[in-house]
Amino acid sequence: MQGSIDLRHQETPADFAASIRPANKVVVILLEELASWQELNVTSFLISGIATCDSGLTGRPYEDQDGNRYLPMLRQPVIVMTSNANHLATIRSKGLQRDLSIAIYTRELFATSTDEANRAAVANEWAEQLDLVGVAIYGPRNAVDRLTKGAALHD
Repeated sequence: MQGSIDLRHQETPADFAASIRPANKVVVILLEELASWQELNVTSFLISGIATCDSGLTGRPYEDQDGNRYLPMLRQPVIVMTSNANHLATIRSKGLQRDLSIAIYTRELFATSTDEANRAAVANEWAEQLDLVGVAIYGPRNAVDRLTKGAALHD
């Protein structure tokens, strides 16, 4: 029949919700004592790491009516939270144990100026001794929610 609707292929409410709400989540947790410029700097660096961990995280490039092309961005929102140093260390440790994708930013990176120097600063510390000022996590929504419980939404 022309013009009829095939009800066998309609989306259920759960399918629709899943298409809007991604199964995975991106969260950045910042040390609560950072200055504004540090928060922005750390968030930018951490998200650049998260963006590379899964090829499906970024969408297609943007294009305006004039044909100018712009870089693709993440396909989903990023939640930014704050917490204390102990909680950041716990998030890093448990996130690794749970095989989540994690990016870190340490206090020492504020004093470096090259990617090579950044890597050396991290390589010079044992995992438990890292002076974390920011952590970003990407993984299944429920796992990320459990891991970040106790962190506050950034205001």
